[in-house]
Amino acid sequence: MIFRYLLTLLALLLAAACAPAGVPPQTASAGAQGGSASTSARPAALPPDIEKAVGPAYPSAALQAYVDRVGHKLTTDAKLHGSYRFYVLDQPLANAHALPSGYVFVTRGLLALLDDEAELAAAFAHELGHLAQGHATQRERQRQSAINTAVEAARVTGSIAVGRSVAHDQLLALRAYSREQELEADRAGVGYIVQAGYRGDAMSSLIDKLQRQSRLDALFFNQTPETASRRSALSTHPAPDERLVALRGVVAASRGSPARPDDDAARAAYFAQIDGMSVDDAPEEGFVRGLAFLHPTLKFAFRAPPGFRLFNDSDGVLAVAQDGAVMYFSCQAGQIPGTLVDWMRDQVKPTPTDIQSAQIGGAEAAIGARPRGADTGLSQVRYVVIRRDTGVCYFNLVSDGPNRDRRIETMVAAAHSFHSLSDAEAAALRPYRVHVLSQGGTTPAQLAARLPYPDFKMDRLLTLNGVDDAAELAQRRVVKTVEP
Repeated sequence: MIFRYLLTLLALLLAAACAPAGVPPQTASAGAQGGSASTSARPAALPPDIEKAVGPAYPSAALQAYVDRVGHKLTTDAKLHGSYRFYVLDQPLANAHALPSGYVFVTRGLLALLDDEAELAAAFAHELGHLAQGHATQRERQRQSAINTAVEAARVTGSIAVGRSVAHDQLLALRAYSREQELEADRAGVGYIVQAGYRGDAMSSLIDKLQRQSRLDALFFNQTPETASRRSALSTHPAPDERLVALRGVVAASRGSPARPDDDAARAAYFAQIDGMSVDDAPEEGFVRGLAFLHPTLKFAFRAPPGFRLFNDSDGVLAVAQDGAVMYFSCQAGQIPGTLVDWMRDQVKPTPTDIQSAQIGGAEAAIGARPRGADTGLSQVRYVVIRRDTGVCYFNLVSDGPNRDRRIETMVAAAHSFHSLSDAEAAALRPYRVHVLSQGGTTPAQLAARLPYPDFKMDRLLTLNGVDDAAELAQRRVVKTVEP
């Protein structure tokens, strides 16, 4: 989700002024329970260097074995040379990617969206297409060429402005180059899945699933669904519509198994593999529950103000409002000596103004304002630091616009909602999981009403099942839903 990463980058830049320097993020671990794709049996861990780059694998040996079997069926039948390893990453965002070393990954967020094994094979095939075409090496070569061209232009003309202009033009060319590589990987991937005996249109239906998720993400940000079908000039990926158009001729010319959009048997077989799989962040990263964020392993919680939407990431939690107000929250291990007021006055630069001592959730806290200046403009910025037994947690709050003064006070009040969870409260928290149900007389409206989310219930249910409306969903013999 592009909005998430752009906003997280903004928040991280702001957070640098408040985070204790040189202290690594605090980590913890916790178990979970579930069904056939639960974490009851754990696979072998990824090598430490790989895990550091991509994150941990989802702790389900059964699910890892399944995706590994699908991946190796694909490479064997398509006669792809090399050594490949296939993993599910423990991440809720829908994504797939590969490393030049032959590791190929899908996230459990992507698995939750898919309808059958053919679409899983298509996700792997696209990434294998990148590897077979040597796109990573090509992109690095093209990137270095762009840098060299811009530097040479600046040297010859003696103008940094000219160098920047050339760099911008080269960046646009590199983006277009990357988009063509995405289309190449799609075309190669169709060939691979056909050779492996999967339906030839699985790549198209995979892209359709991703487009549906992007449309749902747009709704979360009060944008029109059509936003998901457009790409900017700086995007490295073609728009979904562009990819689907490019694939029409390729799929028509393929000799894959016929499309089976209504094959309940294939759908049920795949659903059985993901039944019980978590759709939340890992417990050690905490859970978003509407406006609340609850961490079962670090045992704390807080609540964002009305009108905000929470997004969790491994580096912290981001709360974003439609008016552009941003709350960024994170915790750091390691104690700060002395009082938090003294630390904020001595260590945070530029030195905050109006620093005050406070008590939040029964713990020592300090609150300060970033000085107004050229770097903040008219924005209101507040820092809130809270001491815990194992380290400190902090909020960075940014408000802009005509209501910034009132909004920032609302955000500071939300930071005061931070509190510790009891052992019993933390133990009661469980991730939400995919569950496969037979319709059995239950209507789509009833299924949507049971989803454990505060908003967009029907939109979420339709996206999860890859259908356009409730009438289409009602025709399904088995459906996916989400339950605590």
